[in-house]
This record gives sequence, C-alpha cells and structure tokens, in this order.
Amino acid sequence: MLVGGHPFDTDAFRAMWMSFPGIHATQIAWPEAEQVFAPGGLDDADVLVLYDMPGVGLRRDGPPSPQPPPAVVQQGWAHLLQHGMPLVAMHHAIASWPAWPMFADIVGGRFHYAPAQLHGVDYPDSGYRLDARQTLAVLAPDHPVCAGLPASFELTDETYLCPVFTDAVTPLLGTDAPLDTDHHFSAAAAVAGRRNSRDGWSHPQGTPLAAWTHRVHSSTVVYVQPGDGPSAFTNPHYRRLLANAVTWAASTHPDATATDLPESGA
Repeated sequence: MLVGGHPFDTDAFRAMWMSFPGIHATQIAWPEAEQVFAPGGLDDADVLVLYDMPGVGLRRDGPPSPQPPPAVVQQGWAHLLQHGMPLVAMHHAIASWPAWPMFADIVGGRFHYAPAQLHGVDYPDSGYRLDARQTLAVLAPDHPVCAGLPASFELTDETYLCPVFTDAVTPLLGTDAPLDTDHHFSAAAAVAGRRNSRDGWSHPQGTPLAAWTHRVHSSTVVYVQPGDGPSAFTNPHYRRLLANAVTWAASTHPDATATDLPESGA
C-alpha cells in the first residue's frame, strides 16, 4: 500500500486495515515507494493499494508545480499493467501525477489542484466538500465488490467535484450528494490559503459515481472515492466495501488461486 503526499489520520486508517480478516497490508511512503516500481518490487503482493498523492507539487509559497513520475516509476507502471497487477485506489489517489496523462486513465479520472487539460478538455481546479452527509447506493448488487452491502447506506465523508471517465468504467456505487459549484469549494483557493472559498470559481456538474471498476491493459482497477478520515474508516459498510474491493481485486491477479483469496497481501 502506497501512502504519502496527503495527510490522513494514521491511527484510524491503521485500525481499519487491522480489522480486515485475512488481509495483510504493508504501508510504504514516498519517496521510498519508488522502490515498488523497480523490477521485483511487488513480487510478494497480490494487489497494490493506492492511498497516496505523489507528483502534485503542492507548495506554501505559490501554485502547485506538478512533476511527472521518474522514468523508473513510469516503466514500473507499464510493467505492472502489462502483467496484470490488480489495483485499488482510494480517495485522494485520484489527484496523483497530474503532469502524467496516463495516470488519469489508470484511475478513471483526475482531481485537479490547478486548472489543467484532460483528454483535450480544459478544466478549472477541482472542488471538495469536507464532511458531506450523503447516501451511497449500490449500483451493481451482483458484483463481488458490493457483496454483503445494503442497497444503500449513510456516510459522512469528503466529496469531490472533478472529471471522471464515466464511459470507460463500470459503476459500483453512487452518491446522492449534490455535485455542483454551489456545494463545493475551490481546491486552488484552499492551496492558496483561502479554505472553503468559491469566490470567482465554478466547475462543470460532477458525476454521482462514488466507486467504479475497469480494466487497464491486463490489470483490474477499483477506485473508491470516499476515504478521507475516521467517519469513513469506522463505518462498517465502508469497511466491507474496501475489504471486498481488495479481496476481489486480488482474485484477478494472474497467479491467484481459489485457496489464495482469503489471504490477500496489499
């Protein structure tokens, strides 16, 4: 599991992962995480979990200065995707590597901390809303990631207003949270020290998708948008959703067998 580049409640996060039976997660923080992309860096892993935000280049003294991944990381990603390493990306991981177009295609969208172009379209900086009370609805009740979840459940967590490649993914969960300018704040303003501001900012209507899956080359990818803090980490339905995502993704690993599934390494 990769972390770093964005703060989070480490104790609540760790407690959640320790609650998952049969799932053993090892955290690696950037810049040490670069070693994961070297040959053999994930030989003992069944799935790669992303809860990191590298390459964004957030600064206190100016706008972000995004950087593309080093060559070894880009080459490592190409190897992982060609060989079918499953991925589970969480929450702020969708903001990673904004200067590298390929990463948005891996995750299925991108959160922007500054205005940018994506798939030939100009976008403003993205929006966020902390502690949004919402109802999440299961959109694919027969999918393994949704196994054991109720038809809908309540969650208080951060929502994003950002582009998502809805035509390229399979929806798993949807949110009833309003995804528009009036209910979100400018990420660029927050970086500039004006938290919870939308002055002079607007954004196109967002997608209600809160979790999805798709294939990238030979790899299965699951993205789960909620996951900002303890209100999600302690929610039993969120925990089941995430455990399901990791277990199912691990089952698609090229080396997986039926007896491997309960003991997934992340």
